[in-house]
Amino acid sequence: MNLETAMNSEHDLLGRRLARRTFLRRTGLGSIALASLLKSDFAGTATAATASVASTGPSGTRAMEGMLASPHHQPRIKRVIHLCMAGGPSHLETFDYKPVLAEMDGKPMPDSITAGQPIAQLQGKELKVMGPQHKFAACGDSGQMISDVFPHIRSLADEMCIVKSMHTEQINHDPAHTFFNTGTAISGRPSMGSWVLYGLGSETQDLPGFIVLTSEGGGQSQPISSRQWHSGFLPSRYQGVQMHASGNPVHYVGNPSGVGRDQQRQIVDAVAQINRIRNEERNDPEIATRLAAYEMAFRMQASVPELTDMSGEPQHIIDSYGCTPGDGSFASNCLLARRLAERGVRFIQLYHRGWDHHGGVKAGVAKTAELVDRGTAALVHDLKQRGMLDETLIVWGGEFGRTPMAQGSGRDHHIKGFSMWMAGGGIRRGTSYGATDEFGYNAVENKVHVRDFHATMLHLLGIDHKRLTFKFQGLDFRLTGVEEAEVVHELLA
Repeated sequence: MNLETAMNSEHDLLGRRLARRTFLRRTGLGSIALASLLKSDFAGTATAATASVASTGPSGTRAMEGMLASPHHQPRIKRVIHLCMAGGPSHLETFDYKPVLAEMDGKPMPDSITAGQPIAQLQGKELKVMGPQHKFAACGDSGQMISDVFPHIRSLADEMCIVKSMHTEQINHDPAHTFFNTGTAISGRPSMGSWVLYGLGSETQDLPGFIVLTSEGGGQSQPISSRQWHSGFLPSRYQGVQMHASGNPVHYVGNPSGVGRDQQRQIVDAVAQINRIRNEERNDPEIATRLAAYEMAFRMQASVPELTDMSGEPQHIIDSYGCTPGDGSFASNCLLARRLAERGVRFIQLYHRGWDHHGGVKAGVAKTAELVDRGTAALVHDLKQRGMLDETLIVWGGEFGRTPMAQGSGRDHHIKGFSMWMAGGGIRRGTSYGATDEFGYNAVENKVHVRDFHATMLHLLGIDHKRLTFKFQGLDFRLTGVEEAEVVHELLA
């Protein structure tokens, strides 16, 4: 073969290759083939994301859909409101009455209980018992023992189920929050709110389906990372959206000066058309997410001002929360949470940063409790009188508890046994479940792991925790992980 013939042959081969690549790119067959070869969930996720966005259309007439065509079984609730007491509230000053601990005040902690156990800052130090710093009393017809730091929450005694045997795996704040929110201490995994939204979608077309609010006060305000409500490897449209507790709830949601709503609608539609053209080529779930984000932002320009306009709220309702709406307090956030629930938001988290009491636990717990007590009780009573409590799960608790041993005038982090409570749809009312030992150190009866709580929460929403999965890096991930997790049926009505 001479040089000219060889060059022509090479030119023809290159032309055929380019033509084939152009054909595959333009028809989308190349992307489909690659996705099939890799068995990647990327293609499946992109398809689901695109379908969901396409169902809303440019006018945004439908809410975000979940990946489940229908729940795995009949759901007991529609939504979750998680009142997250960030910093680790002491169960020994709140919901776990320990008279023996009071008798042992100031005495050495028995070595048989603490030997070889993980302790955060007291490791290797002399351990002395600190008795409960506040009085307890039997409350309601159920006679549940609740601390006097909660005069308003005491009124919920016959509504709540107090779980006194919680235990977790991470002894420092940030990884413990990550563990409680995602089921693992590994950063970058989806939060439980994102899993719920991924499975069930949202009931609202005008607000995000997963919203977070924060407040602080009463103790050390441990920082809360936004990864606590992140979507991890799920498409980012499932991540939580943080709203600000005071001022403008969402930055930059208003129209620029001189731009009317009709003009903004034209801009959003034009951007959507460009993104759809790109998505036809790339089939990228993040392009679908941007489509949904633009549309949601446009609708929020009308829905957010309406959400935060409290002029229609009766004064006696506002007074029951004990707040000035929009003042940045936990109570104000509780009132906003009720309004979010009314508007179809699926998962709502209210963080109060102020429960970290390494010193001055007596005064600190009382001060922090005062900031959350009235708003919490008002939220539950408000939902009940509106007929919404039976379709809502209220969860109150922190990332861990505190040690029965003194750390000066405070208590150290504790993961072996602590308390949280739940109320609302599907929950046994006026009961306590599980127990710690007489020191409040180890959960010893009907122990409930954080993953068991996740499984139970999903069960109430109609989801089998073992069947809600997402393929990532070749593995089928789920909120409860591969470890053993069980629905705690004894908590359910």
